[in-house]
Formats: sequence, structure tokens, C-alpha cells
Amino acid sequence: MAKKGKKPSETPCKETVVPVEGKTPATVVLLLSSPEEDILIKASEAIHTFAEKGDENKITLLGLGALEPLCQLITHSNKLVRRNAFMALGIMAINGDVKSALERIHVIPSIIDKLSLEEDIVVHEFATLCLASLSLDFVSKVQIFDSNGLPPLIQLLSSPDPDVQKNSLEIILNLVQDYQCRVVVHEFGGIPPLLELLKSDFPVIQHLALETLQNVTTDRETRNTFREEQGFEKLMDILNNTVGLDLHAEALDALANYLSDSESVQQIHESGGLTRLMDFFLTPNLPEIQSNVVKCITRVAQSPENRKLLHEQHVEKVLVEYLSVEDNGVKMSTCQAVAAMSLHLDSKGRFQELGGIPALVDGLCTECLKLREAATQALAILTHSNDTSAMALYEAGGHEILVQQLQGSCARSVANAAAALCNMAGQEVIRCSILAHGVMQALVEPMKSTDTQVLVNATLCLAVLACDTEARAELQSAGGLQPLVNLLRSYHNEVLQNACLAVNVCASDEPAAVEMCKFGALELLREINQSANRRSSFSELAMISLLNSNLSVKYSLTGHLAFTDIVSDGFYDAGQVRAPLVLSLEELSKKPVNQQRPIIVINTTTEYEVSAFLMIMGLCVRMVSEAMGGAVEMEKLHEFPWVLHLSELKFQLQSNVIPIGMITRGIYCHRALLFKCLADCIGMSSTLVRGEYNRAWNEVLLLSGNPSSSSGRYMVDLMHQPGRLLAPSTPAAVQYQTI
Repeated sequence: MAKKGKKPSETPCKETVVPVEGKTPATVVLLLSSPEEDILIKASEAIHTFAEKGDENKITLLGLGALEPLCQLITHSNKLVRRNAFMALGIMAINGDVKSALERIHVIPSIIDKLSLEEDIVVHEFATLCLASLSLDFVSKVQIFDSNGLPPLIQLLSSPDPDVQKNSLEIILNLVQDYQCRVVVHEFGGIPPLLELLKSDFPVIQHLALETLQNVTTDRETRNTFREEQGFEKLMDILNNTVGLDLHAEALDALANYLSDSESVQQIHESGGLTRLMDFFLTPNLPEIQSNVVKCITRVAQSPENRKLLHEQHVEKVLVEYLSVEDNGVKMSTCQAVAAMSLHLDSKGRFQELGGIPALVDGLCTECLKLREAATQALAILTHSNDTSAMALYEAGGHEILVQQLQGSCARSVANAAAALCNMAGQEVIRCSILAHGVMQALVEPMKSTDTQVLVNATLCLAVLACDTEARAELQSAGGLQPLVNLLRSYHNEVLQNACLAVNVCASDEPAAVEMCKFGALELLREINQSANRRSSFSELAMISLLNSNLSVKYSLTGHLAFTDIVSDGFYDAGQVRAPLVLSLEELSKKPVNQQRPIIVINTTTEYEVSAFLMIMGLCVRMVSEAMGGAVEMEKLHEFPWVLHLSELKFQLQSNVIPIGMITRGIYCHRALLFKCLADCIGMSSTLVRGEYNRAWNEVLLLSGNPSSSSGRYMVDLMHQPGRLLAPSTPAAVQYQTI
């Protein structure tokens, strides 16, 4: 659309020749303030001619102060003055410096005022040219909108002048980047003229019309009007036109917005439009078009209803074919479409049947990071709750590549790979193979990531894979327990939940549980469980699992061991502690002798304890009492020399740690601990409960098949009347616990 210059047939008044050709630009600018209309006409025309010759001339005119008089002349009562002033202003506004200066003059309302249909068509052309430049700026866009500029611009879309159409489209396109403007375009009847411009003879106008439609059809009401105006059919006409291939990409973008509405898709389906669309999708095309095709499918597949309709149209066949093209951009877009369609259960099966999974695995091996990311995303969704797809991925060797992806630099790929591996690990044969490829070591770095989704997926994957002893040992040796414990500090609910789940699984092994405690897991979990916002069943379960795998710590913290807590060699009683930080036996042994209560340890390897065990094993309550100094009357308890005895043992051993077999003067806490250890050794379940002031006691279960015999839970008296069984809550039991 070349400039046609002045249109004499449209000039409303007769020109008078004024000799300004020989004048300098500065003189001509001064003439713009002349009171004589003939001089104004000639001066503004000369300004236009001078400005057309290049940016340097435009800058010169700006420096000479031409803008302000021109902005005044566009409202002049003489039509020819107005026309020439607009021509000069429009040409100058193309320059960036001039545009910036115009923004400060606030000329927009005056320009919009001259867009009425009664105005000269040349005024329309250059007024819209000026606004097209200004509308690139946000503030100017707001001024155009606030000055009610959209209604006249929409009217000008039907102008007979293609330059006016083009300029008006550019302005509207700039404005509809804002949602409010999109709605106004619809309200003022902008959809019919936009659709009509799709048939323009000028490709630039078609492109602008398609881009504008692409923006405005994000609004639901606009899509309704688009449907009523046969918009789908008009876009399909463009797609079926092999001459206008360069329009296909933008047509598909506009179509994708329209088809994101389930109601629109349903109506098109009923009219046979979806079949036509699928036929176009299967037509060999340029990579750019193929990429836009699958982007369109992705947009359409955002709702369950649309996915069902696309599945019925066998869209999976289109996507699997596109996975085999050479262009990485097309493959990437196709992977995203596969991911969207895989949310439909039946599509997962069809992708697997059509060989889509091996094609996606090929995408994992590419050097293109974006393609790898898209491929891992598709595989993660395909394998979710689908054992068939998971097995197909395993058979294609995808699990080995996914393990390698965990060490990649792209956070999205790492997160997706962890999710896919987690989905596959539910099947034992696959899980064993995944573990064989070093997945536990590969998960260590992702657990140090700052990306939330990586942490969510990596911790869940870890929890699923760490279900056997070898996997947990491998994680521990790879240094994975510390970053796992560190994630207990997270305030992201899903990260924290999955971290607690993984801690719970890893705590199944005592070495791992001890190491996690060393890294502060108990302190962190206790803090979490005291928080109303962070506490969950997962954090409580993790705490219980850690304590159950470290009974010494459990007893120190809770003061209670249940029937199912089996005390064994190496158990130690460090006394009651308030903080969750409990030192290991080795650490306690290295501390210098102090005045605090001794640590009592079960260690059957010492000669003292071996003899004690042999003596007492066959003889479950009186013999325990005898080994610890015999029965002591309640009234004479203060005379029992157990404190002095323990001090002598500490001095003798030069240690705060005393093997229980060396104690011959023991009180409640020592006798109860010995009884618990012996009872567990012979398979007789008992509890161990810590009270205050060195009190502790055991409870045993008596079960009898004879209705006349008593049964239930009883406390065992080991101190005063050895062998006596005390029913809980009775005065004697309360006295034993507290006095």
C-alpha cells in the first residue's frame, strides 16, 4: 500500500500558490503561525514534503518547534489546512523522538475528534498513522481508550482506504493487549469488520486482523459473537487456502482461543467442523504450521470435555505422527499436546498402542533442553496411575535415561523425571531396575534444589523408592539423609509433607534413624508438630517412626516404651530430657565424669551382665529384685544406699556410663529397665514407663481363657513386694508410682 500523496478530487477548497519553495525550514515553521489560510496550507504541505525525506529532517523540524503549531492546525476550521497539518504530523510521528514529544503535548483527544466519518479520508489516514505510533506507549494507549477512541477506530475498519484500515488495525491491536479494551471491541461491534478484513487483498491487513482476533477471542462473550458471525468457517477458509500459507500460523492461534471454549467445540463437532479440522492437521505442512497445529490442540485440550471429543476424532494419531518429524520445535509442541491429552485416561492407552512412548523416549536423548523438558512432562503424565504406560516406558529403556535426567541443569526436566520415575516405581521389577541404575545417589542433588516442584517430586520419588533396606543404605552412603532432614525446615506444605513421608520410610532402619536424629530431625519434627499450621499426620508419623527406630531416644523424650518396643543390646537410659537433642552412647561415653545421674546401658557382652542374665533368665520378678539389692520397705526407702553405690561405680569406671549388670543396689528406674530387657529377651511383652523422682515401672498383660481368672494389664512390683501385681489406678499402684 504505497502512499498516494495528495488526493485532489477530495480537496474541499481551491489551492492558492504561495511561493515558499525557496524558504528555509525555520522560515516555513514560522509560517505555520500565519493568520492567512493560504500560507498555512502551503507551509504545512511543505513541512510534510520535507519530513518525508528522512528521520534527520523530522528531528530538524522537531528542534525548530514545528509540533505545537501543527497540533493546533489539525483543529483548524479550513479542511485543507487540517488535511495538510495531519499529513505533516502523521509523517513526523513515525520518528521515536517526535513520538515522545507528542506524548507530552496531549494531542490525542484532538486527533480522535477528527476520526468521524464526515472527515476527509486523507485526515483519517494520517490521523490513524499518528495514533498508530503513539499507541505503542502504555500511557498513550490509556489516553486513547479514555478519550473514547475505540468506537471511531472500529468504524474506520470498514473504510474504503486500505491505509486507514491498516493503521486502525495497528492501533486496535496495540490497545487489545489490555483485557478491558478487548471487551469494548466486542461491545462496539468490532468482530464483523475484523472477520471481513480476513478477505482483504493486502496480506498485511489479513495478518493484523488475525492477530487482533487472536487477542479479542480470549473473552467468552467475544467468542459467542465470533461463533454467530461464522468465524470458524472463515478461519477454515484461510487454512484451506494453500496460497496464503503465511497466514496459517496466526489463523491457528485465533482458532485455538475459540476452541478453548467447550461449548464452541461441541457445536463445531456437531456440524462436522472437527472432522474438517483433523483433516487439515493431517495434511503435510511447514514446520511452523505444524507447530501451531499442535499448539492449537494443546489449547483445545485444556478441558475434560474437549479432550474427550479430540479423542473421538483420533487426535492421538496426529500427535504420534508429529513426534517423528525432524524439527525440534514441532516435537516440543507435540510433547506438550501429548501431555495435555494424556489427562484423558483413554488417550493414555491409545498413545501406548500407537507407539508414542518410544517416540517420547527419543526426545529425552536430544541436545535441545526445551524438547527434553517437554518429553519428560509428557512421560510423567502418561505414566501417572497407568501401569501399562509405565511398563512400556520401562521396556523402551526410558527409566535409565530418566535417572540421568535427575542430574540435569533444567529444573523442569528434573522435576518431571522424578515424577515419571515415581510413577514407574510402583511395579517391583521396574523399581529394582531403577535402583540398579543409581537413582538414590542421583536424587541427592535434586533435594538441594531451590525449585519447589523439584523438591516436591524428588522427595515423593525418594519415599516410594526407599522401601527396601539396600536402597536406604545407598541413600545414606550417598549423603542423602542430611538434605532430606534439611527439607523439614520448609514452609511449603507439599514439600514438608513429602519430606516427612520420606523420613518415615527411611527411619525403618536404625542406622538411618540415628543419623537423621544426629542431623536434627527430631528437633525439627517436634517444632513442626507443635505448630498448628505445619503439623500433619505425616509429621506425626515421621516422629513416631524415628523414635521407634531409636528406643533410647524415645524413652528419654517420652518416658514410655510400649509392649511392641523391644529393648536389645546397646539400649541406654540417659534420663528424661526436654529437648529432642539426645547424644549417642559413644558421645556420652567420652564426656568426663560429672555429678549428674549416670547413664545405664544394656550391654550383655560384659562379664557382669552375662552372669546376671544367666542367673535371672529363668527366675521373670523376685530375682530381678534380688539382683538389685532385694526388697526395700516403703518406710526405709530413704536408707537404701543406691546413690552412693552408683557414684562408686562411676568413679571405678571413670565414666558416666554404667552397664546395668554392674548395679547391685538399684532403685525403681534400674529395676524396671532390667525387667523390660529380660522380658523382651524371653518374649514376654512389657512396657517401661518413667515417672518422676527416679520412679519407673513395668506393665504386663495377663490373658486367661478361664472366665473365673483375672486378665488384663498389671503393674509389676519390683521394689517393695517383688512379684506383686498391681491393677492400674488402684491406691497401691498410685502409691508405687508417686510416693
